[in-house]
Amino acid sequence: MTSPQPRRDLAVRTSSFCSDGDCVGVAIDDGEVRVVDTKSSAALSFTPDEWAAFVAGVKAGEFDLPS
Repeated sequence: MTSPQPRRDLAVRTSSFCSDGDCVGVAIDDGEVRVVDTKSSAALSFTPDEWAAFVAGVKAGEFDLPS
């Protein structure tokens, strides 16, 4: 689900692997996790439980690209 743009005062964190500035960032906003497109500031919102499940899946390799 797309959400309104996050507040400008949010601290958006990007990966240390982001070298050109056009990345995906993450911010915490009033108990929601916002995944932000740094180019446009468009954001998706997730509950903390949804985010934890996604991160666990990433760590387990469930979203790795096919080789």
